[in-house]
Amino acid sequence: MATDFQVTIDCADPHPLADWWAEALGWQVEAQDEAFIRRVVAAGQATEADTTTHRGALVWAVGAAITSPDPGRPRVLFQRVPEAKAGKNRLHLDVRVGAEAREAEVARLLGMGATELWRASQGPSTWATLADPEGNEFCVA
Repeated sequence: MATDFQVTIDCADPHPLADWWAEALGWQVEAQDEAFIRRVVAAGQATEADTTTHRGALVWAVGAAITSPDPGRPRVLFQRVPEAKAGKNRLHLDVRVGAEAREAEVARLLGMGATELWRASQGPSTWATLADPEGNEFCVA
């Protein structure tokens, strides 16, 4: 039995973080249906406070998602939560680019606003642990 899933990342500001990760991974931010959002608000099933404008478009305030151009990869949803990140992630993403591209990729991500946290290795594997602009850890291997 095949199981479909998405990865959800809690954050303070989902739309800019989705933009950041879409650029970091070469993925696309999912478009939100502005007409649908307006119909839901007009029907009283949501309020204007449930929406925001991002890059000139009306979107749901609580979330944004990115998808890979390659089918079969999980969707990543960025979901607004009220509390700040506390402590180390219990789950993180590994961006695997290979040893020959790792340093260039780390430099590119740092230039985009990531923060380097530490370097590590285990046996033949070496990686850099970074944090995205909201502090969510991820590894570049």
